[in-house]
Amino acid sequence: MSVRYGLLALLERGPMYGYQLRTAFEESTGGTWPLNIGQVYTTLSRLERDDLVSALPEQDGGQRSYEITGAGRAELALWFATPVERADRPRDELAIKLALALTTPGVDVRAVVQTQRTATMRALQEFTRLKAADAEPAELPWRLVLDAMIFQAEAEARWLDHCEASLVRYPPATRSATAPAAQPHRPGEVRSR
Repeated sequence: MSVRYGLLALLERGPMYGYQLRTAFEESTGGTWPLNIGQVYTTLSRLERDDLVSALPEQDGGQRSYEITGAGRAELALWFATPVERADRPRDELAIKLALALTTPGVDVRAVVQTQRTATMRALQEFTRLKAADAEPAELPWRLVLDAMIFQAEAEARWLDHCEASLVRYPPATRSATAPAAQPHRPGEVRSR
């Protein structure tokens, strides 16, 4: 998700100035995505340039609030109606790191996997502790963000198990250095045999 759509969604609640937007954004995401205030104001400037928000007159304290425009509402509605595609997500740094570790001389790939697994399990324990410590039902947005982090950590742990098993089955030393790289299988693509 871009900050752009996050700010538009927050402004749909009503006019806000930069610090209010930053606080509301961090509260809505359970503090999992801290925003730099400079990023908030830069994004607001771009949204204003694109006629998706408009600046209101300065208040007594010198703060300038922004409100969403009709075009901003249309842009926000389109974003909510459009599914997130896998290709739209950021690059997976861990997958890239392990792919490079396999082809970099002197790197102990099993140690890289184990180090990541330890960090992933520590994060999973912390997320689970946060969920259990919530005696009162948390606000639904925070609960959903926390559940997503738990599920992602669990999936990462399973993937790391798969990586480790693959290292046993296909040790890097047995691969030919001159063999062409296999093209990844893309969803919906039919492979010829």
